[in-house]
Amino acid sequence: MRQMLAMAVREWGFEPVEAKNGEEALALFDKQPVSLVITDVIMPKMDGLELLTRLRQKSAEAKVILVTAEGTIDLAVNAMKQGAVDFFTKPIDFKKLKVLLDHLLEDEAAVRELNDIDAALQSDGSYQGIVGQAPGMRSIFKLIQEVGPRDATVLITGDSGTGKELVAKALHAVSPRAGGPFVAINASAIPETLIESEIFGHERGAFTGAVDRRAGCFEQADKGTLFLDEVSEMPLQLQPKLLRVLEENCLRRLGGREAIPIDVRIVAATNRRPEQAMQDGKLRKDLFYRLNTVHVELPPLADRREDIPLLVRYFIEQCNQKHQTKIKSISRRARQIFMDYAWPGNVRELRNVVERGVIVAHSEWIEPQDLPPYLSQAIDEQRQVITIKPGTPFLEAEKEIILRTLESVENNKAEAARLLGVDVKTIRNKLKSYGLMDLSVS
Repeated sequence: MRQMLAMAVREWGFEPVEAKNGEEALALFDKQPVSLVITDVIMPKMDGLELLTRLRQKSAEAKVILVTAEGTIDLAVNAMKQGAVDFFTKPIDFKKLKVLLDHLLEDEAAVRELNDIDAALQSDGSYQGIVGQAPGMRSIFKLIQEVGPRDATVLITGDSGTGKELVAKALHAVSPRAGGPFVAINASAIPETLIESEIFGHERGAFTGAVDRRAGCFEQADKGTLFLDEVSEMPLQLQPKLLRVLEENCLRRLGGREAIPIDVRIVAATNRRPEQAMQDGKLRKDLFYRLNTVHVELPPLADRREDIPLLVRYFIEQCNQKHQTKIKSISRRARQIFMDYAWPGNVRELRNVVERGVIVAHSEWIEPQDLPPYLSQAIDEQRQVITIKPGTPFLEAEKEIILRTLESVENNKAEAARLLGVDVKTIRNKLKSYGLMDLSVS
């Protein structure tokens, strides 16, 4: 039985090491790393349950599968309590065993990846609460380090959900103003009738309902940093007044006459392209040039997909603390969905999807069924579209069209040929030229 098992697992791609009894197995375990132990229960010198106990003492991570001809429920329950990952009775169901080994191999690889991600997060995978290792993010980290300690005005651009406020907070945190207030205001979220009062403050009686004097966000941020989010959505008639405050470092409250000196660093942000916003009459050119002393452009998540595993791990840890859960990570199948999806909502959307997965997951790993159905639907729609950039060499474009068509018809060459209007022989010859005669697309 031992030799049959060794032959089977070797055919499945594993490297088996054989031992005749428990004592010999322990000696081998001490000499070389072993991912999994499959052991009989009834053996001379040391039975399988004692071997299981001794192995668990040596390594809490040791995975043990027990095999016996005397398959009783009590024995199986006892083995599971002592840490066995599964229990097989003779004759062994080899198909079931292979499925289990594949799953255990996936779990082991996932744990290794998880350890690598944790190491990256602890070393250079994050900065001031911003997570990323992509070259574009490293450049942004460096820019924050260089610009943060200066008092220059900064304009942050990027799509919605890319983390513009996090960059603003990081700039504040590494500046001499870190001990002062950080005040954030979103110009697009305030009614136009109230925004002037919110930003510049007002005096009592300045308008109906102004029963008291109120300091605006400039005064609230004195000696600190004011983050003006979506500045291009600020009413056009207020932008000259904002520019004047930036130039003169003093303001007048709505309805007031007194000039109030302020000491505030401005960090502004917009999800519009500044050039387009100016062209559309949304942003004054003189205000743009005043805000754009230093420009930080955040890339969309789709342009830094290598950061997705880091972000997922980071958000899972946050959600575990928030919801008192113990989710380890996402499974490999779920991870593929994360990597394939376009993420139009960027990091904010990713965080929301992760939080949903943490809440609904039924195991330590977030699986595809724990994710919103629209992710897979969007990926399927993406796969129906082939994008060819202008200037792509003809042969490359042809190859992309052929392979994507084959993928869409599950590698049915006859159907692909029919859709493309060519002979099956043409498809086969093309695949041969690509070195893909054994192509199998699932």
